[in-house]
Amino acid sequence: MQIRIALWSLALASTSGLAASPTSIPGPAFPHFDTPAALEVSCTRDLRRAGTALKRLVRVRGGPHWLAAYDDLNARLEDMSSPISFLANVHPDKAVRDASEACELRWQDFYSSLSQNEALYRAARGSSGRDEIDRHVLQTTIEGFEDAGVSLPKPQRARAKQISDRITDLGQQFDKNIRDENTQLAFTIEELSGVPEGVWGQAPRDSQGRVLLGLATPIFVPVMQSAVSPAARERMWRARQNQGGPDNLKLLGELGQLRKEFAQLFGFKSYAEFTLRRRMVRNTATATRFLEEVRVAVLERETQELEELRQAKARELSQPDVNLQRWDVAFYTERIKRARYSVDQDAFRAYFPPQESLAFVMRVAEKMMGVRYERVLGVTLWHPDAMAFRAIDVKTGKALAALYIDAYPREGKYGHAAVWSPRTSATRLKRAPQAVMLVNFDRKGLSLDELETLLHEFGHALHNNLAITRYSAGREVWDFVEAPSQMLEEWVYDPKVLALMREVCPTCKPVPDELLAQAKVAERYGKGMQYATQRLQASYDLALYDADAPDPMALWARLQGETTLGYVSGTMFPAGFSHVATNYAAGYYGYLWSEVVAADMRTAFGADKLDPAVGRRYRDTVLASGGELPPQTFVRRFLGRDSNTQAFFEDLKR
Repeated sequence: MQIRIALWSLALASTSGLAASPTSIPGPAFPHFDTPAALEVSCTRDLRRAGTALKRLVRVRGGPHWLAAYDDLNARLEDMSSPISFLANVHPDKAVRDASEACELRWQDFYSSLSQNEALYRAARGSSGRDEIDRHVLQTTIEGFEDAGVSLPKPQRARAKQISDRITDLGQQFDKNIRDENTQLAFTIEELSGVPEGVWGQAPRDSQGRVLLGLATPIFVPVMQSAVSPAARERMWRARQNQGGPDNLKLLGELGQLRKEFAQLFGFKSYAEFTLRRRMVRNTATATRFLEEVRVAVLERETQELEELRQAKARELSQPDVNLQRWDVAFYTERIKRARYSVDQDAFRAYFPPQESLAFVMRVAEKMMGVRYERVLGVTLWHPDAMAFRAIDVKTGKALAALYIDAYPREGKYGHAAVWSPRTSATRLKRAPQAVMLVNFDRKGLSLDELETLLHEFGHALHNNLAITRYSAGREVWDFVEAPSQMLEEWVYDPKVLALMREVCPTCKPVPDELLAQAKVAERYGKGMQYATQRLQASYDLALYDADAPDPMALWARLQGETTLGYVSGTMFPAGFSHVATNYAAGYYGYLWSEVVAADMRTAFGADKLDPAVGRRYRDTVLASGGELPPQTFVRRFLGRDSNTQAFFEDLKR
């Protein structure tokens, strides 16, 4: 998944429930660029400095002090490269976004060369660690060098670097094609019957007076859930399915072939086998077996839910033999939830104003983990909507970290919800971490589903902000990284947790207990379809990066064609499936795998999700560990036992 000054008055900050402070944020200020030229100058200067620092490190021959010297370099490179690369996702000026992407490619060239540096590799292998943290960070550092190709013969090593650089370039193009597409669909007022007027009332019109709507989540979801017109839903659904278009299918095909070739340079048949050996799951056989267990566990439930949706459509149209279409699913799911449980997601917006919702999730962290967030004013960021906060330990008053939040959708901004970590912790350097959270709120308020998403993303931010790692160079394990966020999702259905909204916004109406109780029951409806979809997408991802590296579109049409609703001709979902093109390649199963760990960790809180003793233990064992220990180690310390799948599969049956 912006060169203005983010100034909000103290009065506005106080009325929104967000504590405000004129003090500075921990760590360096986020870089600010008015022009592409300014960014390019900074990029060139920092790359030159990086080269000089690398030459100094090469002269360190290993031994007990090498890891610290290497980490010094890693921290410096992170501060120079990560924020500039991030700006491609948020800057309002396309020229600056393009300059950011060009700079990222130059950094990619630097990093891919660094990771194949034989002198650094020899020094790492010749180094020693004083404890399990040193040994684990050294081991993952050595593995990083090896996975980049440092041990390959020179011709293969050069090809590995070429492939790695090309993969970054293609992933960039893939995301850019989605981000810059700016699709606008024209609808008559009649076609939008059922959709809350707040979604489309202020939207631009074309020359015929039709409403022009984009595909951003705050628009897409209510149209799919509420538009009475099947044709309107179908047009919106097809447009979203086809984001990225044929160009992205070509890019995805090339990515599959390149990743296969990359793995074969190391003697592996598939990219999936190459990358999963470093994950919790260890191999594709285990991942595939797990996904099959999920499929079997949810099959009956998914089948029942789809049949209920079909019957609801049949009753509405008085056509007993009607077929359920994919653009019907969200609409009739919402209809059933409203009829059966009296739950209307749009009705929750009155209870959760955007700024107050941010204050709410921050108060959850304060009550549960002893960390308070304060708004920092007068900080120059990339857009007026962007805000800066500092995280403060409640007990000591110490500033721990910085958090930037960009809350509202706009053209050219990353269109989903995500968190970036441009700066990681390193206690040996007294280095404060920094995270950036991107969401795309409806300015009128959040639905309960959107509040759940917000808490999920805030979980990622806490994972960054509350890390107390010795080194910045620790590597997160990709099939664990979602667990700290997924664990918090159920918190929004707890009355005791939601009661904190009254503390940050005394004037906000509280959610009626009976409505929340119904919402909690309704939340279970559709879980069969939800997990079946995740399982399908994860299976597609693994198959895409299997030994034969199949054609992306043919593979999707076949796998989706085997499902109950089948494949819809003319759609190209993989063209917009950014995860499999970029960081989650051969790793999308990790969302479900992480849910296993999340469900197990959740059991430690029992009936009190705000228990400060458990919350503090969770903070000190799981979040504080970052990537400098294996997840199995710190999860075991938190739970007092090895993790297991019992809670996850019991939850699937509820």
